[in-house]
Amino acid sequence: MGRRKGSNTAQTSTNSSNQFEGTKIRFQDADDDGVATDNSNLDESILAVDKATEDVSMGEPDVSFVDSDAGDDKTSADYYFDSYSHFGIHEEMLKDVVRTKTYQNVIYQNKFLFQNKVVLDVGAGTGILSLFCAKAGAAHVYAVECSHMADMAKQIVETNGLSDVITVLKGKIEEIELPVAKVDIIISEWMGYFLLFENMLNTVLYARDKWLVNDGVVLPDKASLYLTAIEDAEYKDDKIEFWNNVYGFDMSCIKKQAMMEPLVDTVDQNQIVTNSHLLKTMDISKMAPGDASFTASFKLVAQRDDYIHAFVAYFDVSFTKCHKLMGFSTGPKSRATHWKQTVLYLEDVLTVCEGEAIVGSMTVAPNKKNPRDVDIMVKYSLSGRRCVVSRVQFYKMR
Repeated sequence: MGRRKGSNTAQTSTNSSNQFEGTKIRFQDADDDGVATDNSNLDESILAVDKATEDVSMGEPDVSFVDSDAGDDKTSADYYFDSYSHFGIHEEMLKDVVRTKTYQNVIYQNKFLFQNKVVLDVGAGTGILSLFCAKAGAAHVYAVECSHMADMAKQIVETNGLSDVITVLKGKIEEIELPVAKVDIIISEWMGYFLLFENMLNTVLYARDKWLVNDGVVLPDKASLYLTAIEDAEYKDDKIEFWNNVYGFDMSCIKKQAMMEPLVDTVDQNQIVTNSHLLKTMDISKMAPGDASFTASFKLVAQRDDYIHAFVAYFDVSFTKCHKLMGFSTGPKSRATHWKQTVLYLEDVLTVCEGEAIVGSMTVAPNKKNPRDVDIMVKYSLSGRRCVVSRVQFYKMR
């Protein structure tokens, strides 16, 4: 899984509208006291953060994926928990004000959900969500963290005088035992790149099935994955075509592997050529673990004459149990987050005319060998005036 050189989370354009296929709803802005309307697009809403914080420094489809790492015994699971022991990753997430401020507002503006309730924080990290919940009036919060950051979280809780409300438990959700039989609320920031990378969703579902009361609340409770298409000739040339001539040598054999590795980066909204298509909406309160594996069809219609070099995936999350709908989008027309977007380069350069459609399907499943990795298969075809193509491509996020 690559990243662009020199990319950052700053994005100059905000509050732009997106076109997509799906339910038309609006998130409440982080500091918007107005009433949310029901007739504006989900992608039009951008989390407006407090100005004072802005400078804070279905069964698995039967698909055989190309084995691009035969002989490599290392897995992302080997490094997963250790990676969350380092402060840098927590600093990046805490400074992502879209992410952190949304959770804070969900909790502080909906104290009726938390008052006198028992809360389970899955993958607590520094314990920031647990601290929010305690301040909102939770009776008790159990913060579960498997990495060594749990030791820091305990100190943070003690330093802030909340040891009587928050209990930090170090270990895997699947292996620990809570001091209580049931909890009223499960809260977690489980989303990875491409929504599903790292496979933490299954951990949340395990906790839900084991500890959540029948009428309990999962936060967030909805997540949706979208697909669009972009023009990206300059960077595709730098990332992919580079291998054709490396200081006078032909290294083009690497191109296939480079093409299979999705790129995590912020995409300029001016690069977008098509509409956005809703691939999958997950109801975290009801879904089964196998539902994170799916095949979804898509239709991307060109909004102008242009060239298409890549598909781009992004996700939205929603907190529908709040007094007013709240959430955020990681789309290219929304304020940038640390999740950025996921770019999947195409082997073909598609020449599209306005109104022409790229149709296809995307299959997503955890890698059988390394379940925290994600295998992606995309089938697509275009029958246009200037371009006719039909292809299947495989990608692996690792």
